[in-house]
Amino acid sequence: MAIGLVGRKVGMTQIFDERGTALPVTVIQAGPCPVVQRKTSARDGYEAIQLGFESQPKRQRVTRPLQGHFEKAQVPFQRLLREIRLQGDEGELSVGQILTVSLFEAGDRVRVSGTTKGRGFQGGVKRWGYRGGAETHGSMFHRAPGSIGASSYPSRVFRGHHLPGHMGAARQTVQGLKVVAVDTEKHLLLVRGAVPGPTGGLVLIQKGK
Repeated sequence: MAIGLVGRKVGMTQIFDERGTALPVTVIQAGPCPVVQRKTSARDGYEAIQLGFESQPKRQRVTRPLQGHFEKAQVPFQRLLREIRLQGDEGELSVGQILTVSLFEAGDRVRVSGTTKGRGFQGGVKRWGYRGGAETHGSMFHRAPGSIGASSYPSRVFRGHHLPGHMGAARQTVQGLKVVAVDTEKHLLLVRGAVPGPTGGLVLIQKGK
């Protein structure tokens, strides 16, 4: 079986299990994803599949090289293309094959990758969790970073020190999420917990811890 699908984060909600416990879940619209290209170690140096996601009905929105790429694979035009490495135990995967959420079952463990929300330029308190100074009147040290290096030694700031800067808009992967439910008719996947990215953000769901 294939190890992953491309999808979009629909949002978060909660469902109740058989004991009546409320479970926070993230709803992901995963697939259907046609296999557009199959890469092999003999020809490309590694084993992988290229998946398409979200059909593109307007031909003029697709570049001519990609038009030939899709026509060679005999699959409809796709808005997005993503590549997934293969482990070797997924079985035979052919070009044109459609992968759906039926690859997953309730109880499976998956890892979800996405791009986190962009927060712009942020200070150390929000970006790194600095404690900050006293909030009393006259302290003049509320959200400042404090001492970041001694004057006598090393007389400099070490490379990689946590400082204010751009926050978010970075690739992040959350591992060990449990699949709670699968809706094959609506192509929905419900995983317990939160996944990176905003509502509507692109995510990659892969099997494994």
